[in-house]
Amino acid sequence: MINEPLILVVEDSEDHIFLLQVAFKKAGITNPVQEARGGEEAIAYLAGTGPFSDWSKHPLPAIVLLDLKMPGTDGFGVLRWIREQPGLKQLRVVMLTSSDLDQEVVLAHELGAKSFLTKPVDLDRLVEMMKAFKSYWLDFDKAPRVFRGQKHQDSSATPAAQP
Repeated sequence: MINEPLILVVEDSEDHIFLLQVAFKKAGITNPVQEARGGEEAIAYLAGTGPFSDWSKHPLPAIVLLDLKMPGTDGFGVLRWIREQPGLKQLRVVMLTSSDLDQEVVLAHELGAKSFLTKPVDLDRLVEMMKAFKSYWLDFDKAPRVFRGQKHQDSSATPAAQP
């Protein structure tokens, strides 16, 4: 597919990133993927600052897969920051974490997560989850327009999913 939506994976575990890469491949997810290895890196990426200041190489994602438990700024901190940014308020954020604590599920939704997925421990189940993720979020759900900075783009602007 031409101009497939970009996925930003925010995950601090190399093992989990590797498993996600395998699951994406087995689930038929061919979208471009950018990785942020923690909360601070995710915020820098989304803000388009520091090593991510070349926006042509680091475009905004159409969806973020966000881990919850990371050193430094955790997933809740990243989610709070995203929802405080005028241009990113509508960015689709799906929590993908090992947690299944009710209070974390509730807080994630209160902060604006669009979904809360608990990582399965079995690769086959992760592949099933990623097939469902692909079907809903990448094939059927329409991404809202998001932008960096304070100034809103006009309605004829190119959406974030389109380079």
